[in-house]
Amino acid sequence: MKKPNILLVDDEVDFVQTLAERLQLRGFDIHVAHDGDSAMSQMDSSPPDIVVLDVMMPGLGGLDVLKQIKSQLPKIQVILLTGRGSTADGIEGMRLGAFDYLMKPIDIDELIKKINASIRSPS
Repeated sequence: MKKPNILLVDDEVDFVQTLAERLQLRGFDIHVAHDGDSAMSQMDSSPPDIVVLDVMMPGLGGLDVLKQIKSQLPKIQVILLTGRGSTADGIEGMRLGAFDYLMKPIDIDELIKKINASIRSPS
């Protein structure tokens, strides 16, 4: 089975670079964006299968990006990353169509489980 094309969207450059490297080592095809506008531009030119999306970003925030993804490309699965102990954003994101969410700091194995579950889930 082909590994999914994943877009990681997070304004924390070191975090997203490390996460990208760890997922690439596990065979995933990874692309990175550091803000919501860049993420939307990448999706216009090359839509991913899955988006791993930080909720708290300057400018176009994660929930706004999620709304745009679900209105323009509803079959793309979105996994939200929330921080600062806020499950409310994750729950709101799921109400808006996200597949699931994880609290930061994330456990890479848990993220991979959610990625694999999103692949098997009908959009």
